[in-house]
Amino acid sequence: MLGLQRFAGSIVTQLYRRATYTNNARAVSAALATPASNGHNSSDDSESRASTGDGNVRKTKSSGQMVAAAFESLRSEKDPTAKSSAAVMNNIDERIINAKTVNGLLAITENTNSFSRKHALKVVSILAEWSTINRVKISEFENDTRFLRVCRMLGRTALPKNGANGKNGSQAGGSNSNKRISGFRTDDLNTVLGVAGDDEAAKLIASISLPQMVKVMSTLAQRKRRSTPLLRSLAFNISSASEQLDLKQSADVLYAMSMLNFQDSVLGAKVCADVQAELPKNSEKSAVVGSILTSLGIMRYRDLDILESLTQWLLKNSEICRPQDLSAYFLTAALLNFKSGQLEDVRKKLAKSIVREDFTRQSDWLNYVWSLTMLGLVETSHLESVLSADFLSKLQTDKAGLTPTSKMRLLNLNSYAQLCATDYKGTLLPADSPAYDVPMAHTKSKQILVNGMLDALKSLLPASNHVLGSVDSKMGFLIGKLKAARARKQLTLPLKFSDATCQFDAQKNALPLDKNNQDAIRIALMVVDFHDICHGTHRSASGTTNLAIDLLEKSGYQVIPVPYNEFSTSDKLLKRVQYLEAKFKDVLSSK
Repeated sequence: MLGLQRFAGSIVTQLYRRATYTNNARAVSAALATPASNGHNSSDDSESRASTGDGNVRKTKSSGQMVAAAFESLRSEKDPTAKSSAAVMNNIDERIINAKTVNGLLAITENTNSFSRKHALKVVSILAEWSTINRVKISEFENDTRFLRVCRMLGRTALPKNGANGKNGSQAGGSNSNKRISGFRTDDLNTVLGVAGDDEAAKLIASISLPQMVKVMSTLAQRKRRSTPLLRSLAFNISSASEQLDLKQSADVLYAMSMLNFQDSVLGAKVCADVQAELPKNSEKSAVVGSILTSLGIMRYRDLDILESLTQWLLKNSEICRPQDLSAYFLTAALLNFKSGQLEDVRKKLAKSIVREDFTRQSDWLNYVWSLTMLGLVETSHLESVLSADFLSKLQTDKAGLTPTSKMRLLNLNSYAQLCATDYKGTLLPADSPAYDVPMAHTKSKQILVNGMLDALKSLLPASNHVLGSVDSKMGFLIGKLKAARARKQLTLPLKFSDATCQFDAQKNALPLDKNNQDAIRIALMVVDFHDICHGTHRSASGTTNLAIDLLEKSGYQVIPVPYNEFSTSDKLLKRVQYLEAKFKDVLSSK
């Protein structure tokens, strides 16, 4: 019996509380089987193992509550004192919740062996909340021995009495004391993350209120601490809360998700739904709307419903919108490949209200013009303003200078002016422009896909000179050998041109690339990896990827996208060859 209890305790301490549970015998059996049958991704989470004789039990994402309930049921059958122990614990929880004063709250900590770290966290969280709303003063409990006991239980350094601090004297002690007291009042992460490791802190999240969860998530973002167990616990508990987030809280959660690169579809859906519900109530501030838009763009989170709602709000409240918030809308819409059903109203009411003088940095104006281009709203005057030598000179004086991103967007705009803006008569980037000097490299994961595609192409086409992989042209884009085409028309194509090029004649025979054939069908293959798409409710290729495809098609190429979820290097070579062969047949049969 004792061995079973120890084994139960070892497993329960490693699991999250993630689902409701039942006490019947069948549920108990299922719960006991869960640790042995379920696993999780080792690349995202650290794994711990508990000894079980001959082997180990892997830590899982299964329901902590279900397993806890299972062992509680077993203990109840074997140990008649288990039920009374659970009753004591529940009684302490009720007393903490019902406490109305500092003395009443701290009195609960006295004369009970059942008072746990979880209870201590609740007490400190409530005191922090009361002090935040000025219901109580820190001085009422900072030197109380019961409060100091709670601090010690949580692993905190006790607040020094009467401002004393040993060697540093009372003045320094008072300063440190004020900092720690301020932490109780304003930084709820100190009551969670500061008291234990990430796994332990994750289990305590369910014990704090929804506003405090949001504060914890915001603090993680501010500290740039990407704790996966803690973030997953926060995501689960915030998503499960029946309470609705207000607009500011929603903006804070999205900001944290974007800063920590944390994607969670359930949490994203919860936040977007709450934003839509709260948005009509806001008629005074556009900053929170701008923050939401910026975060959605950074995360590449594409939800057409929330984007349309934000569009309607901006149109209705355009008089109070700041230029930077409107600019955030255009940039996010461009990145997410979103064109509102009210695009003409957006052009007349929002785009027309922004002028170059609204931006202090030249790069912000460049980003705005680039986003208008991707949405099809750019005007000739916009293109002229960023392709002039004067603008490039001013851009180089920005604090960040001429960044690779700025170079890429300049090259995109230069290509657009030549290929798509038929009435454009303005200047273009000169041949010696520093914008052409941009480093070219794929990410490691994408390069693996590109190499796998090139291997398949070499097996499919008759000779090595019939296919050319990614080549840095030193003009700011990846390109095949297209010297003849460039000689006829000085094109500046997008940064990401193509990952492979080949050409065929009218009889669908592959042609060598080192020979110029005016009637050849030119094909460009583009690998579309995880980072080239938008995530969220409505997944699609990103605006940047679509722009590259559009410019390729305008320059005379038939484009074959090769998505990462259809083409895998783990597939056998024959399967990859067959995949590409089918793609070629589809394109050539349409000509």
